[in-house]
Amino acid sequence: MLLPGEIDITRHAPNPGCSLEEAEKYTRWLATHHYENFNVVSWLLPKALHQHFYNVYAYCRWADDLGDEIPEAARALELLAWWEHELDVCYEGRPSHPVFVALRETIVAKDIPKQPFADLLKAFRQDQTVKRYPNWDSVLGYCVNSANPVGRLVLYLCGYRDEQRQRLSDATCTALQLANFWQDVGRDLDIGRIYIPLDAAAAQGITENDLVERRFDERYIRLMKDLIARTRTLFLEGQPLAKMVVGRLSVDLEMFTRGGLAVLDAIETMGYDTLHRRPSVSKFKQAALLGRALLAQLVGTHPRRTEAAPSHRQEGRPPRQTVPRLSTTLAESYETCHRIARASRSNFYYAFFLLPKPKRDALAALYAFMRLVDDVSDEEQGLLAKQRGLAKWRAAFDEAVTGHSQVFDGTAAMPLPSEASYGEAEVLPALVDTMERYKMPARYLHDLISGAEMDLTVQAYPTFDRLREYCYRVAGTVGLTCTHVFGFRDARALDLAERLGLAFQLTNIIRDVHEDYKLGRVYLPEEDLQRYGVSPEDFAHSEATLGVRELLRFESERAWQLYEEGSALLALIDPDSRGALWLLVHTYSALLGRIESLDFAVFGERIRLSKAEKMMFIAQARFGRHTEETILEKRDRDRRRAGGTGSRRRTG
Repeated sequence: MLLPGEIDITRHAPNPGCSLEEAEKYTRWLATHHYENFNVVSWLLPKALHQHFYNVYAYCRWADDLGDEIPEAARALELLAWWEHELDVCYEGRPSHPVFVALRETIVAKDIPKQPFADLLKAFRQDQTVKRYPNWDSVLGYCVNSANPVGRLVLYLCGYRDEQRQRLSDATCTALQLANFWQDVGRDLDIGRIYIPLDAAAAQGITENDLVERRFDERYIRLMKDLIARTRTLFLEGQPLAKMVVGRLSVDLEMFTRGGLAVLDAIETMGYDTLHRRPSVSKFKQAALLGRALLAQLVGTHPRRTEAAPSHRQEGRPPRQTVPRLSTTLAESYETCHRIARASRSNFYYAFFLLPKPKRDALAALYAFMRLVDDVSDEEQGLLAKQRGLAKWRAAFDEAVTGHSQVFDGTAAMPLPSEASYGEAEVLPALVDTMERYKMPARYLHDLISGAEMDLTVQAYPTFDRLREYCYRVAGTVGLTCTHVFGFRDARALDLAERLGLAFQLTNIIRDVHEDYKLGRVYLPEEDLQRYGVSPEDFAHSEATLGVRELLRFESERAWQLYEEGSALLALIDPDSRGALWLLVHTYSALLGRIESLDFAVFGERIRLSKAEKMMFIAQARFGRHTEETILEKRDRDRRRAGGTGSRRRTG
């Protein structure tokens, strides 16, 4: 029914009729990789519920994209009808689509009725045909299907089924939907929709044409004040729900309400002009909200996001980049990006010279963006200041991509002082030009910022899946954006690029485990530490213990496998880019080989390749044949030359 590539999220989907394991792996991937303003699963949520939330989220994400990402209304309606048929088949016990194979387990385990899922589809169909709402009741009627089912699904997942809690949940979800309507007036006008009740507008002397023409004056201010007051009343009505659920869920529900009220506060602080500007709430304000992405995608926020370039984990910490003057032309912006890349002396920068100039410029723009974003999270200042800095980057990036002014800080809903500049004005013109030329999705770059935000608040990772999510954001996105620049025609290239990014990141995590501990961070999964009897304090010693070496050897094998799988990307990119990719893969895999040959003695002097070795690799990349010899074959040959690397014991 769905055509190949018709919506983006089909990329990782297994075939119909796949196993439950494959289906759940896909819904988990979708929930942790598809950009949302929030994490789908809160850290407070019991682990036993994680997969169930992923499964429900995947259903909503697919339904939303079928309704919102398909440009033709007739085609969108056709696909939504197909999705409802798949839902019916699922409830008959015969799921085929991978999302429903996974969702079936949740439906049975939590005894969830069909109605909330079906109601959501009613709202998505309504969006294809209804563009105006005559009165308040008609808007609330839309919320019954578009928002309230989400809250009820959350309650079902957490074991609550009574009418009283559902009524309170409906009030909160409707209020969240309305808050998003009032902040997104301009965005909705861009796609021909008006959710403001026309009779409420008329009561202030505002016509439909006034809204379409975006006429902002005292009448619109009065209208916003009225709508915000009604919405606050609904938030207040639903507030008791947080006191009627288990403690950890109570915190999340409280934050839902506070987050929605923060949106209303931001509208007021910015002067109510949501016709021309969109207020936003910072990550600090939105932290720890249970099922946040699930709600965000159903209450009208559909940000377009992206990323690309080496993270702070991929290279040593050079001094913070300084941008001496404001770029006024595209050429100046690219020159600034090259200057930042040169100053870093990164392995990535050496690879630039193996590319044609347009691609070299593009990678410089990507690298400069990443470098400056990373500098914000690593500079010497308080947590709130770093979060505000990253929020400013996100808002500036949004504005550069969309052309709409953004309010980046949800605490003050105002710009930072003019001196708090991070170089965004200088590098963003080149970055946006690069994105347009190489057709990069913006969510990759937003995911990169999210990775930097994780480093501010997350000090440990309980499982490898959690670590993989972080690695995707700070390194997998690097591979994805670089691959757009390299050029590809086979969709498999994106999966392979993501694996190489993860391999690079694991290499750096292994190398820097001692230094990271001194910074208060342990990236290696807690489940792996327990497997090898290692405590985080073991990373503080001056020498690696036997358990630490075995742990690092285990992680090294993971990285080698990713290098092996990802190296197939070489044959799928444009010939003029293969030398650069060959250099990157062989440089990072050689670094891992060096670590392994030293029996993981990473607690002393920082392990690195010599300048002579790097120059040799550059010469091979520039003048040699880029053979398809596998990375593992090269590793094994190097081991034999070196006389082996010792025990290969693994536990589990």
